[in-house]
Amino acid sequence: MSLDVSPALLEQAERGEVDEADFVDCVRTSLPYAWEMISSLVAQLKVDGGEFADNQTPPPNEQARGQLLRALASDAIRGALQRHFGVRLAFQNCHRVAVFPLDPAVDERLARFTSVRGQLLNQSPEMRDC
Repeated sequence: MSLDVSPALLEQAERGEVDEADFVDCVRTSLPYAWEMISSLVAQLKVDGGEFADNQTPPPNEQARGQLLRALASDAIRGALQRHFGVRLAFQNCHRVAVFPLDPAVDERLARFTSVRGQLLNQSPEMRDC
C-alpha cells in the first residue's frame, strides 16, 4: 500500500473533492523517508541557490527506496509535492531525486537531467539491481 489513508481522508475522497493540504499531510506521514529527502533538497536549493539540488546517496534500505519510488511514480503524489514545495521534481535510478525551481531559466538544465543521455550517464554497477 502506498499511503496510510485515514478514515476521514477516505471519506473526503468518497464525497468528492479532497483538500490537497490533507492529502499532502497523508503523504508526509505515510512516506517519511521520501518526504525528508525532498524537504531537505528544497531547503538546500533555497540556501545554496543554483539550478537544482539533488541527492546521490542510495537509500539505506529497500523500504526507503520503495517510498521514493511510490512518491515519484505516482502522478498525484508527485504533483501534490511539487505544488506544496513550489518546485519541479526529477528522478533517476531509484534514488537520485532532484528539485528544480519553477524558473524557466533552468528549463535547459532540467531537460539535460531528464534526458536519455542524462539517464545513461548516471548509470553505475552499484545501481544495476535498484
